[in-house]
Amino acid sequence: MSIVISKEKKEVGLLQTVKEISGVDVAGCLQCKKCTNGCPVTALVKVPPSEIIRRLQLNAGDSILSSDLVWMCASCEICYSRCPMQIDMAAVIDALRMISIEKNAAKQKGNVPLFNRWFLKTISIFGRTYDLGMIAAYKIGTSSYFQDTDKFPMMLQKKKIALFPSFKADRKYVKRILKKKK
Repeated sequence: MSIVISKEKKEVGLLQTVKEISGVDVAGCLQCKKCTNGCPVTALVKVPPSEIIRRLQLNAGDSILSSDLVWMCASCEICYSRCPMQIDMAAVIDALRMISIEKNAAKQKGNVPLFNRWFLKTISIFGRTYDLGMIAAYKIGTSSYFQDTDKFPMMLQKKKIALFPSFKADRKYVKRILKKKK
């Protein structure tokens, strides 16, 4: 896939904003594409991780924010473990998500932002994830109340999901972390 860069003046600062939010300098990327070759979602996206980095380097503008990888990335950090320059692609993607939400850029189809919001909300309330609460809130948000309910008894039986939240985590500490991140 070729990268198209127009002669129009692009918004200056996306690269700098990503660097400030993520703490990652993508200028050192060698374009070896080890991140793309190891990425488990590359087959599902149109724009692979190496191209996101290249577009940032070339200041390709806000088109990066509407990339499908921004919302499909699983943050598994396989790209980071394979990168010879130790570029934390997951942090870059997180920064692009934040910027995309701030700018109301085109969002990927699906409910990833809703899932992320409820995931973080349960962490802020309980100090760790509470799967059942998160799933319930997500189901209400998507109006898919009975989808996948047949899997619930098996998950309970195998102890993959708990009925009640755990209060073992230090909630004040987690809230401080989340407040710092904002």
